[in-house]
Amino acid sequence: MVLTKALRLWVGPSARSFATSSSRSANEFIKIVEVGPRDGLQNEKTSIPTSVKVDLINRLGQSGLSVIESGSFVSPKWVPQMAGTADVLKQINHMPNASYSVLVPNAKGLETLLALLSTSSSTTSNPLTDEIAVFVAASESFSKANINCSIAESLSRLEPVVREAQENGLRVRGYVSTVITCPYEGKIIPEKVKDVVKALDQLGCYEISLGDTVGTGTPVTVEQMLDKVMQVVPAKKLAAHVSQGPSFGP
Repeated sequence: MVLTKALRLWVGPSARSFATSSSRSANEFIKIVEVGPRDGLQNEKTSIPTSVKVDLINRLGQSGLSVIESGSFVSPKWVPQMAGTADVLKQINHMPNASYSVLVPNAKGLETLLALLSTSSSTTSNPLTDEIAVFVAASESFSKANINCSIAESLSRLEPVVREAQENGLRVRGYVSTVITCPYEGKIIPEKVKDVVKALDQLGCYEISLGDTVGTGTPVTVEQMLDKVMQVVPAKKLAAHVSQGPSFGP
């Protein structure tokens, strides 16, 4: 219900079909970004073998998905489930017209990725990836708990990351977490979300994904948040990452 409401707000009243093919015009489909190999697997209790990750991503690619977030260049010390992302990128079957993006949380992660791309460029006809994702929280408490810095500090750290990524031919997609509710401080004021979205847009993110991290969004709270956000960024640059919370059944 929440996702349906959000889609109506973003794509307008005209009926549009869901599709994954990049060959259709932007007015004919809803773009799906599959984040399971990163956002899903990082929540597993045990580490996942590289071969299992590769098989999962290959199956997703064969299903017709055109954008698959395939891992994260984060320290395996903090997120052991994301260890081996470089090997995953090298071993997956890169489907034509598909993009295999990766989450890059900081300058160190980008440095590792660029080194990988540099060494692989001479052995592959297509780049291992052409897109990275970065993230910021709309909640000060969540930002502090997750990456041990304020929202302003996280944006400052991301500025050179985004710039260098773009200078190396990589598109940059932005995530904003806790756009409705924070597990530490409760309801998030839509104005805060608007400010973070505006900052990511100014950094150069071509698309910004709004994440209902806790899964407490309702049609009313989503609309209130979108009303603010779309004052600074057009709907065509926005994406939804909507979780199913305890208030909504299957």
